[in-house]
Amino acid sequence: MSSPGEYYRSLPPISKAYGTACFIATVAYQLGLYKPVHIALLYDQVFYRFQIWRLFTNLFFLGGFSVNFAIRLLMIARYGVQLEKGVFERRTADFLWMMIFGASALLVLCAIPFFWSPFLAVSLVFMLLYVWSREFPNAQINIYGLFAIKAFYLPWTMLALDVIFGSPIMPDLLGIIAGHLYYFLTVLHPLAGGKNILKTPLWVNKLVARWRIGAPPISRGQPVNNAQQESGSGVFRGRSYRLNG
Repeated sequence: MSSPGEYYRSLPPISKAYGTACFIATVAYQLGLYKPVHIALLYDQVFYRFQIWRLFTNLFFLGGFSVNFAIRLLMIARYGVQLEKGVFERRTADFLWMMIFGASALLVLCAIPFFWSPFLAVSLVFMLLYVWSREFPNAQINIYGLFAIKAFYLPWTMLALDVIFGSPIMPDLLGIIAGHLYYFLTVLHPLAGGKNILKTPLWVNKLVARWRIGAPPISRGQPVNNAQQESGSGVFRGRSYRLNG
């Protein structure tokens, strides 16, 4: 069994960076280095006092040390890592673009008063969970050792459990909306004959290449080697999708 250090070094770059940033944000909060109100998504402070950092800092705060914090961090370590190592293998720029699109969609949604939430880290993690559940819909998930469900229903099950345990519903719901929007635009709409309007921009590819983030991308004609090929999936315009979606 590998050591914790070896496990950490083996993690793919984007999931590792995001999970680490969330962990550091919580440690800094527990040490009293800042108050959550100073990094919360408050649009009046952004537009009238030009506190632009709030658009970014709120995306990394998962709350203080708690069971919920540990669960969200484990969700990044499992679902984010499985996506980045599987569906997005050697496609680091595409995975980074998914995270950027998800964060942007959440910020736009929160501009609507009904959807507003002061912190969007939980929502971004839930978006990863939703996309994973669509890419691996038939995977069997054991819920706290009580019952098993198909991964396709996992986001709604986790949302229901959060409601039962008293957690707010809006962060989870925002993540589901953002995740479905991304999956619809990149998979469902193109499969129905529509144009893929959410291709990874060139500047994201250049950024990843310049900083040598992740493994080199797959060249044309090179087969995609990931877990989905073994379970009835295909490749469509450089993206893996399930035939039984």
